[in-house]
Amino acid sequence: MKIARMYRIGAVLLEHGLDELIPKRFRPWYFRWWRKCIFWLPNKHKHESQGRRLRLALETLGPVYIKFGQMLSTRRDLLPPDMANELMVLQDKVPPFDSEQAQAIIKEALHIDSLEELFDDFNPTPLASASVAQVHTAKLKEENKEVVIKVLRPGIKQTIEADVDLLSAFASLVQRWLPDGKRLRPVEVVKEYRRTILDELDLLREAANGIQIKRNFEGSQALYVPHFYSEHCRKNVIVLERIYGIPVSDIDALIAQGTNLKILAERGVEVFFTQVFRDSFFHADMHPGNIFVSYEHPENPKYIGIDYGIVGTLNKEDKRYLAENFIAFFNRDYRKVAELHVDSGWVPADINIDDFEMGIRTVCEPIFQKPLADISFGNVLLQLFNTARRFDMQVQPQLVLLQKTLLYVEGLGRQLYPQLDLWKTAKPFLENWMKEQIGPKAMFKQIKENLPFWSEKLPEMPDLLYDTMRQVKHLPRLLEQQHQEQLRQRARIQKARITGHLAIALSVGALAAHLLGQHHLYSGLLGLVAAYCWYKSFRLLS
Repeated sequence: MKIARMYRIGAVLLEHGLDELIPKRFRPWYFRWWRKCIFWLPNKHKHESQGRRLRLALETLGPVYIKFGQMLSTRRDLLPPDMANELMVLQDKVPPFDSEQAQAIIKEALHIDSLEELFDDFNPTPLASASVAQVHTAKLKEENKEVVIKVLRPGIKQTIEADVDLLSAFASLVQRWLPDGKRLRPVEVVKEYRRTILDELDLLREAANGIQIKRNFEGSQALYVPHFYSEHCRKNVIVLERIYGIPVSDIDALIAQGTNLKILAERGVEVFFTQVFRDSFFHADMHPGNIFVSYEHPENPKYIGIDYGIVGTLNKEDKRYLAENFIAFFNRDYRKVAELHVDSGWVPADINIDDFEMGIRTVCEPIFQKPLADISFGNVLLQLFNTARRFDMQVQPQLVLLQKTLLYVEGLGRQLYPQLDLWKTAKPFLENWMKEQIGPKAMFKQIKENLPFWSEKLPEMPDLLYDTMRQVKHLPRLLEQQHQEQLRQRARIQKARITGHLAIALSVGALAAHLLGQHHLYSGLLGLVAAYCWYKSFRLLS
C-alpha cells in the first residue's frame, strides 16, 4: 500500500512537471537521463504556469498536501507572486464533492427525512470548499437565522491515514539515516501531526473548540467567533451562524472601506499572544481563508475567525519558558535566551554558552528596528536552522503548531501593514503577562484558587502533623535498620561470589579427573562438593 501511494505521489509530481522547479544546478546529467527514461509519465501541463502546476498537483494529492500549500500561500516573501496567488486558491476554493452526496450526509447525520424539516433556502452550490470539508448556506427554521452547514468530505479519513502512514515511514528513514535525523525528531513531529489532523476530522471537536474560544473572547473588540448550534452538531456535520466579512487577504476591499490596517495588524498580534499566553488555547489554522474582517466600524476593525478544527495548547512550563524567551529576545538579552534554551533542555547542557549566545546574536540583531517589509525571513530562517544544527538543538514537537501559527500571523501582518513593528507590538503584552505570573498579584491569585482545597484539608492538618512528627522521631532507627540490611545484603553477595568461584573450580576439577581416567570416586566426590557449592551460591542470592 505504501509503495503504491509513493508511486502515485511521484507520478503526480512528474505529470505536473514539478521536477522542473528544481534549480538546474541540482539537476545533473544522470538526473535528466533518469527523467527521460520515465517516458510513460510525461508533463501533461507544459503550457501552465509553475504556480498553477504546483496548485493542481497539491489538489490532486489530497488534504495533507493542500494544507502544506495553504501554509506556503501566507508567505509571499518566500514565493514568486504567481505561485503565491495560485496557492491562495487552496484556502477555500478546492474542487467540491457532489452536492447530492452532501445532502445525503446531512440528512443521515441529523436523522431527518428531508432538509426542509430543519432548513429553508438550502443552497446546493457550496459557499466554500476546503481540503477536509465544504460548507453550504441555509436558513435554520426554528431560529429564523442564516447558517452555514459544514460537511466532512466522504472517505477523507482513509486518504489522510494513508498519507500520514507514508510520512511516518519516511520520517523513520530520515531519523535513522540522516546526520541530523535524531536532532530533528521527525518521527515525533509526524506523530504530533497525525494527532492534530485526525482531530480535525471530528467536527464535534471543532464545535467544542469554537465554543471555548468564543467564551474566551466574549466582549472582545479584536475577535468575533460565530455561534455554533450544538444541538445540530455531529461528528461529520456542524451547523453554525453565517458571518459576513471581507477576507483578510483582500487588501483592496479593506482599503476601499477605509479599514485602519495598522490597528488591524496590531490586533492580529494581540489575538495570537492572548490565545497562547492568557488562554493556552489557540487557533492553529489561521491561514487567510479562515480569517475575515467585519464590515462594521472599519476605523476600529474586528477579526472574525472560522474553522476551529485545529487548535493548539501549551503546558505551564513551556508557556513560561516561551514568554521568558520572547522577552529576553525583545530586550536583546541573548545571554538569557541561550541560558533559557539550556535550562529547558532544548539544547545539550555541555554546549559552550558563549558561542551559543554569539550564534543567536548574529542571527537576530540585524532584524531589530526594522519593519516587516525590510526583513528577509527566508534568510533569517536559514540562519536559525544552521545555528540550531551547529549547537545540536532538538526540535520540540509540542511547539510545531505554535511555530506554524506564528508564521501565519507574521505573514498576515506583512500583507496587512508591512511597516508593522512586530517586536514593539508584542513586547508590552508579554511583559504584563509575566508580571501577572510572578508578582504579588499572581501569588494572591494562586492562593485564592487553592483556598477551597486547603479549606477542605484544614481539619486533617493536626492528624497529618502528628503522623509526620512520629515518622520523623522514628526516622533514625529506620535509617539504621536499612543500613544494617544493606551491609547484610553485601555480605551475602560477597559470600555467594566466593562460593560460586569455588563451585566453578570444583566442577572443572571433577571434569578433569574424569577425563584423565582417575578413579570415579575422586571425580564423584568433587562433583558432589561442586553441586553443594552451586546450591549454596544460588541460595545466598535468592
